[in-house]
Amino acid sequence: MELRDCRYFLAVAEELHFGRAAARLHMAQPPLSQRIKALERELGVLLFARTSRSVVLTPAGEAFRREAASLLAQAETTGETARRVAGGTVGRLVAGFVNPAMDAFLAAALARFRSDAPDVELDLREMTTRAQAEAIRMGRLDIGFLRHAGQDIPGVNLFVLHRESYILAVPSGHPLAALPRVPLKRLDGVPMILPPRGQVPALDMAMAAAFATVGATPVAAQEAASKFTTLSLVASGLGVALLPASVRVWRRAGVVFTEIEGELPRVDLAAALPAGRDNMAAQRLLAFAREACPGEDAAAIRKKGKKTP
Repeated sequence: MELRDCRYFLAVAEELHFGRAAARLHMAQPPLSQRIKALERELGVLLFARTSRSVVLTPAGEAFRREAASLLAQAETTGETARRVAGGTVGRLVAGFVNPAMDAFLAAALARFRSDAPDVELDLREMTTRAQAEAIRMGRLDIGFLRHAGQDIPGVNLFVLHRESYILAVPSGHPLAALPRVPLKRLDGVPMILPPRGQVPALDMAMAAAFATVGATPVAAQEAASKFTTLSLVASGLGVALLPASVRVWRRAGVVFTEIEGELPRVDLAAALPAGRDNMAAQRLLAFAREACPGEDAAAIRKKGKKTP
């Protein structure tokens, strides 16, 4: 039995006239009659009681009418759901992110996405860059927003969206807090709150090279994985910290932000998607993330179409 047989049957059941049903279906009457007879043979029951003057549904036909109508409605709903999933407006989206991306552009992009696709179930996970890369490769994330320091991630497409500078977070009573700009050389021997080594090895190397260029050696007072813990440790006077400039959106009591003078690597934030696996909801979120990225640097990146296949 095919779905079209259900459509043919319902047309006859509603019209109770083969000629009118055939006209409604834009087909000749004999083929319609043949399809209904074939359906009855397949089911092993009579669906219509036919006389020279009338066509009426049998009890079996009445029961079949209800089921056929339900089946066609379900088929239409299933098709519409598939079309909406393909269009990225329904379904489930699992997205990873590092917090600087949330501060810089992702919060605004998510607001647009939520308004545009309210029926998509969002599963947001704050994860390190390394954890996101592994999760995307293993199929556990549909899209990630991570730090990009030139690293290659096999099987992952990277789209650099945003670039910003580092600034220095200083305890409010620290001598460096009074300086509008702190030369990188001044951090030689100064206790610092540093991220755990190995999270983004390429960034570790770039930072070490920048300090070495000016003859400075960072002193690790504490390690902190999150920006919030880092700011709390700075406020406690345990050290200073280099953080992305977007951290300014968080006004932490006891912390002063100041500019850094020196050739530090920039903070590149990228969207990461699994290669060869299309997810239109992920593409929709990526489009909103592109629009939410501020600044001339980000515009220049987008214009170049920087992508790591």
